[in-house]
Amino acid sequence: MSATSGNVLSGRTALVTGASSGIGWETARLLAGLGATVLVHARTTAEAGSAVARLVEAGARRDRLVELAADFTHLAEVAVLAGAVVEHYPALDLLVNNAAAMAPERCTLTDDGNEVSLQVNFLAAHLLAKLLHAPLSAAGDARILNVSSALHRTASMNWSDPQRVKRYSRVAAYAQSQLALTMATADMAPAGSGVTAVSLNPGQCDTALLPLYGRTGAPAAEGAEAVVRLCLPSVELANGAYYEGGSVAPTAAAAQEERSLKRLAKLADQLVGRAA
Repeated sequence: MSATSGNVLSGRTALVTGASSGIGWETARLLAGLGATVLVHARTTAEAGSAVARLVEAGARRDRLVELAADFTHLAEVAVLAGAVVEHYPALDLLVNNAAAMAPERCTLTDDGNEVSLQVNFLAAHLLAKLLHAPLSAAGDARILNVSSALHRTASMNWSDPQRVKRYSRVAAYAQSQLALTMATADMAPAGSGVTAVSLNPGQCDTALLPLYGRTGAPAAEGAEAVVRLCLPSVELANGAYYEGGSVAPTAAAAQEERSLKRLAKLADQLVGRAA
């Protein structure tokens, strides 16, 4: 991509979650090509190793890639991952919360008691932002990018039953997870932290999540380009904003309601519980 050529991210460190395939893998490839050291997260050690091997085959430098594994259906593993990053990387310049799971046909709860897509798509990102606060702040001008979806505009938070056990729809559950991620973005970059957080819609791409959107999608690389464009130091970002096509776009009304934002922050802290 011409907009992201050269080593403009040389000396910077980026953590990309869900980087074993799709937009996450392509994002890792582009970031490494721009000179960043990329922490390549996957669900398992084998998947992380495979992702890194394919990145090297695609031209990425091996010394710019680090394998990390954590199953986000277990919040304890998210915490261990964060601990490893804090231990080895005192400054973290980019956190790309890309990991996402399609909600199953039937309501499925993790061992932590959370609906699986809510946990993987939102609570893991919420927890990472909290546990990685120190290295993100230390970077001076760090960025958090939450890869969300236009479906968040169709969603509503089910405050009385956030796990949607009583009345479940896989589309509604997935959309709620994306709404929560979008709503929580500004809270991930508190005033004075030196961190900027935004959410974005990477577009409808041909990934494992495509069945939720339609039958056709753009190559995952195009979605990754949208993500990486917002990682560039030359691109100014509005903290807490939602981006589509490289520009700030309207978001769901709930994302503008101060009462709802505070309610979500409290709920998220309760749901991650002891892992935080």
